Amino acid sequence: MVVLKLQFLLVPFLTSIMGAAQYMMQDAALMNYIDRRFLTLEKRLERCNQDILDYVEEFRDFSKMVLSRLAGLNNYKAEVKSEVENLLSRIERAQRDIDYFGSVTDSNTCIEVHEDLVKQQLFEEAEEKKKLKLMLNASCDHMLVGIKSLKIVKKTGDKHGSWMKDPGKRHTKIYLLNGSVNNVIFEFSNIMTFMESNHTLKARRVTLPFPWEGTGHIIYQGFLFYHKYGSLNEIIKFNIQKRNITDQMLLPGAGRIPAYQLSPSTKIDFAIDEHGLWAIHAEPETGGNIVITKINHITMVVEHTWDTSCTSKDAEAAFMACNTLYVVYNFPSGGTSRIQCVYDVLDAVNTYEIPVLHFPKHQGSHSTIHYNPKEKQLFAWGDGSQIIYKLHIKQKV
Repeated sequence: MVVLKLQFLLVPFLTSIMGAAQYMMQDAALMNYIDRRFLTLEKRLERCNQDILDYVEEFRDFSKMVLSRLAGLNNYKAEVKSEVENLLSRIERAQRDIDYFGSVTDSNTCIEVHEDLVKQQLFEEAEEKKKLKLMLNASCDHMLVGIKSLKIVKKTGDKHGSWMKDPGKRHTKIYLLNGSVNNVIFEFSNIMTFMESNHTLKARRVTLPFPWEGTGHIIYQGFLFYHKYGSLNEIIKFNIQKRNITDQMLLPGAGRIPAYQLSPSTKIDFAIDEHGLWAIHAEPETGGNIVITKINHITMVVEHTWDTSCTSKDAEAAFMACNTLYVVYNFPSGGTSRIQCVYDVLDAVNTYEIPVLHFPKHQGSHSTIHYNPKEKQLFAWGDGSQIIYKLHIKQKV
């Protein structure tokens, strides 16, 4: 009887224990399933996060490449625009020549057209000269007839270099730019400070963001105009006091050959006269003859260009004075420099009547010669010496 009672009591007890164990096994299986699902989700999140990082890095690289390409396209755009404008002007000139030759080979009726064309061209040339005289202020009426004397101010620096005053500013500062490739300007308070033996200690150093090429740079109204080193024909306008680039431009046709055969490092030479900024260079299309371009120094745009009859062969330097180009020649081995080609853009000078003008005494060669219209004298760099030439001028006929 007792055994039966115990059996009756054990059955529900064992049943309850087995039920609890079954629930525990189900809970453990559920926890195991949840844990595996979380692991799967974490792996996916980690993979997603890595993909995002990879995409971000790839996007950064792509952005850098696009920005670099866009910067290059901007440069190409400016250069192509300049070349297209130059090409259009040459096409117009060629078209006029074609029209002329076509009229010559036609009948008498065409000859009358040719005569009308000549009259039209003469009229256009006269109008063009009027515009040029207005632009260049024809009141400038003097011409160079001799070089009176020279003064060697100092001998310092490399064989090649440039030194000058700013003719557009009322100050006595002297600027020295040493070498044909450099990026440091020395500014002196006056010529006496410059002449002192240890001149660099008292000079203000101005560092350019890009070095210059050649020795043809010029300073005018507080700005340095120079040919950027490594570029074909890029001109930089640099504010000396604020030490920043104000503007820049491309000079069509320039930079392919030296402006002067005896100064091969100078592809573009700048000049200042009574009417502002000029660029002097040579082009293969002109047979190596010198080309002069009037530049608006404020807007940095080309105002007019002239193809001269002055060759760059055996030339070492040139300068502008009163709308007239004076080209200085020498011997390849060095010798007495001489002016033997003159070109007046307004045809106000009979260049055939001007004798060859020799530079006094100085034997050697010039790296640069710049005309100072305020002082009516030349600032020259000859074999490392800084020279001033005083001029003999007279009124144009």
